[in-house]
Amino acid sequence: MLRVAYAYCGLPAFVSLSVAGSDRYAMLSPALLDLLRTWWREGRAQGRLLDGGWLFPGQNPVNPMSTRQLSRACRTIAADAGIDKRVTMHSLRHSFATHLLEQKVDIRVIQVLLGHSKIDTTCRYTQVAATVLHEVISPLEMLHPPS
Repeated sequence: MLRVAYAYCGLPAFVSLSVAGSDRYAMLSPALLDLLRTWWREGRAQGRLLDGGWLFPGQNPVNPMSTRQLSRACRTIAADAGIDKRVTMHSLRHSFATHLLEQKVDIRVIQVLLGHSKIDTTCRYTQVAATVLHEVISPLEMLHPPS
């Protein structure tokens, strides 16, 4: 979960106690940072967010939002957006990795962003879109026939 102190523009956000209790860094865009700052200001004004506390607190603001609460929020948002497919936080990680791959981001960079120690794990996360496959040019096509 994200603590407020770690959310700085231009730097990866530090996410504490993520999957299996491992800490990792996540991308944080300037536009998202602006939204999170607004969220923080409004939450502080309402007394729902504590100084140095969690950006997304649980029912008790001393604790982070639970996995169950996060899953419910994800399902609700997907339904409100009219998405009929099953959407989970894990499927969002897969989509994130796939979109990066489609933008031609190196697989090793994606590996670091996902916090994987093994490239094999990253490869399972990424699904190559058909459009990307059609753009690939065989090295053999670069060969010139002898004249």
